[in-house]
Amino acid sequence: QVQLVESGGGSVQAGGSLRLSCAASGRTFSNYAMGWFRQAPGKEREFVAAISWSGGRTYYADSVKGRFTISRDNAKNTVYLQMNSLKPEDTAVYYCAADRTGWVMVSESEYDYWGQGTQVTVSS
Repeated sequence: QVQLVESGGGSVQAGGSLRLSCAASGRTFSNYAMGWFRQAPGKEREFVAAISWSGGRTYYADSVKGRFTISRDNAKNTVYLQMNSLKPEDTAVYYCAADRTGWVMVSESEYDYWGQGTQVTVSS
């Protein structure tokens, strides 16, 4: 069982930066791949980024590639999402998720555990 708690969301102007954190409970965090997803009002939840269990592989949605960076610190049981050059269309609730296979996955159905989400609002 893994419990995930996101933090770091907030309001920022376009062009600004935020860093989201996702703290995980449980001794087996380092076995899990981790992903970030987001859901904007009136839209379906979408994939943002994922990182393998070791941190050796990452994958990004085209919409955030070059602006967002996912990383993890297995010693701290934490995964991060550094978001730079934010745009109004990045406004959403951001969720972190854990996948027991340990490999990078883009489909939310592959993930086993989810956090409660953190709001990110980008104003123009």
